[in-house]
Amino acid sequence: MKIVIVGYGRVGSRTARVLDEEGHDVVVVDNDHTKVERARERGFRVIEGDGSNPSVLADAGVADSDAVGGITGDPKLNFDICMEAKELGDCRTVMRVSEDFHEEIYDEFERAVDEIIYPERLGAAGAKTAMLGGDFNAIGDLTERLQLVTIAVDDDAPVIGGHVNELSVDGGRVYAHGRAREPLTIPLPGTTVESGDRIAVLAETERVGDVRAALLGE
Repeated sequence: MKIVIVGYGRVGSRTARVLDEEGHDVVVVDNDHTKVERARERGFRVIEGDGSNPSVLADAGVADSDAVGGITGDPKLNFDICMEAKELGDCRTVMRVSEDFHEEIYDEFERAVDEIIYPERLGAAGAKTAMLGGDFNAIGDLTERLQLVTIAVDDDAPVIGGHVNELSVDGGRVYAHGRAREPLTIPLPGTTVESGDRIAVLAETERVGDVRAALLGE
């Protein structure tokens, strides 16, 4: 796949690296000369400039790209990047957000782009999966000490009514969330747990049973 990543900071650089290592054709866009040089040293094709500028995106080859990611630290800029990308080509658009927006703003973003990523909670591996249109079934950083488990919330679970992003369990961390019969996705601020939901948790292998019991009240 041909993928354009705008923003070569902490998250963008790691996402670009993971995609490149998997054989995808990655083009990086950034307006910071230091980051541009760093990306070039890593062997990426780089376009230096404002990623929300249509001419810069055109130079990056957005018109024939499979996906474009606005992964800078500025959510509003990321939104502009995705909107310009949609004007230039028929590609998947992915934007990075933060916790600084009200729920209605998130809803507006979610309607406008193909995928919202929240790397502060998910990390670059999840950003990579979102770029490829995946369903969170694969993650490259698991070891023999970690497992990704999916837990179905029953009617009596103590977590019902709580905010997904505020769930805290010893030995595990919430990775994704989905309503019944819907795909798992990144939980946004304000999303509450309902009966029948599924919660994906990255857990220590030895603590999987404890994590399940904490979430379900068993």
